[in-house]
Amino acid sequence: MSEKFTTEVPVRFRDLDPHDHVNHAVYASYIEAARIDYIEEVLGVRQQEAAFVIANLEIDYKRPVTLDDEPIVELAVTDLGKSSCTMEYEILTEDGVAATAETTIVNTDAGTGRPEPLPDDIVTRISEFDGLTPPA
Repeated sequence: MSEKFTTEVPVRFRDLDPHDHVNHAVYASYIEAARIDYIEEVLGVRQQEAAFVIANLEIDYKRPVTLDDEPIVELAVTDLGKSSCTMEYEILTEDGVAATAETTIVNTDAGTGRPEPLPDDIVTRISEFDGLTPPA
């Protein structure tokens, strides 16, 4: 990862399971929050206007997150394709890495839902922020 985008995600009481750990499914919401912030802040696109869909999501759990934690999600684009990109995440607390994750997002045509090339300005912003070479 060249440069990492970071965002804070609050732990809410409703995120907890009966063991007072953040439920495993909530980790996906935390990385979603980071992805939305990245899309809006780095790419300059409002989430409501983005035509990205998730093609793949993987999460590896390392340790529990609790109500007392103040997680930060670090995100970096690690692979840039013509119509998609791969994002890697780390959910961090003061005790270290709580989880790692990876998503592949695909740019789609809003009308048909079919994959379509990423706009040139998006490719440029990702390339510059994450230090990647644009696809040929």
